[in-house]
Amino acid sequence: MIDRRTALAGVVAMFGAGVFAPIARAAQASAAPAISEGPPSVAVFTPAQRALVTALSERVIPTTDTPGAIAAGVPAYIEKLLADWATPGDRVPIVAGLDTVEARSVLDYKVPGVQATPEQQDALLTLAMNDALPGGKIFFEAFRQMVITGYYTSEIGITQEREYLPVPGEYNGAFPYSQVNKVYSA
Repeated sequence: MIDRRTALAGVVAMFGAGVFAPIARAAQASAAPAISEGPPSVAVFTPAQRALVTALSERVIPTTDTPGAIAAGVPAYIEKLLADWATPGDRVPIVAGLDTVEARSVLDYKVPGVQATPEQQDALLTLAMNDALPGGKIFFEAFRQMVITGYYTSEIGITQEREYLPVPGEYNGAFPYSQVNKVYSA
């Protein structure tokens, strides 16, 4: 089975130079000692922010015919990444972005972000993506990268969303594309 650090290195290559700094640090095996498997070393989010991270993560990678971000443990991964690999300065745009999304949800929909409908949460994320919220673009880019990285380096992302084949078999240069069911990762 592929380990998370190897998968992280692939994600860093995918995002290129614009990768969120804590993800890049975590992918560099020699940059720092291994992090424990337990809970985050410090609490990064308030309970309300943690609930919003959970709700928004599921909007970035929702449950469909495969499990979504929540089932893959992405919210816990994000907090662990921010607690153990991020500097305090790295956390600022994420925490500020969550607070901005929360405030906009209350202003526009009269409910906390976690109680907003999925469509309303999508609209809030779209506002952030389009930089229509203060610091929205910075928040959205980093948040989306953490969700994607957390998902595709999880066991669910590697084995259920994609199909892991350590040795994919024989080469067939004339394999019909219509018979491809999943994208393979190795």
